Amino acid sequence: MMPTIRKISAQEAIIVRHPVLRDGKPIESCHFDGDDLTTTQHFGLYESEILQGVISLFENIHPLFEEKYQMQIRGMAVLENNQGKGFGKLLVTHSEQILKTKKTDLIWFNARENAVGFYQKMGYEIIGNSFDIPNVGIHYVMWKKLGR
Repeated sequence: MMPTIRKISAQEAIIVRHPVLRDGKPIESCHFDGDDLTTTQHFGLYESEILQGVISLFENIHPLFEEKYQMQIRGMAVLENNQGKGFGKLLVTHSEQILKTKKTDLIWFNARENAVGFYQKMGYEIIGNSFDIPNVGIHYVMWKKLGR
């Protein structure tokens, strides 16, 4: 059965973020500022009606970019037993399609060091130097312009 992607709540997203992005840390660490804003969108990827991956889209301007309409991807996570199946790519591609319809100029995010190659294969580029998010690890700002 083909996976399906649909809108979900912040609470549903947190359930998948926790074991993937903040394993061993309090579940509260998976709640991000802006999760509950009406401008934030959360999507879940389901396989056989079971939530396997999540991605969240935040209206957020990064000072490194001049584009007026920017969106930030946060909390992209696929449960470990389903990584490598292309679910992450499906979630990012779905988000790009949604944001193109909303006239978004640029997508950016803070990518974990071990995810940089994944995003580069999808056309995202690094800008600036690496930085450390305490208790999480080394990250890079990555971005991509969306053709409208």
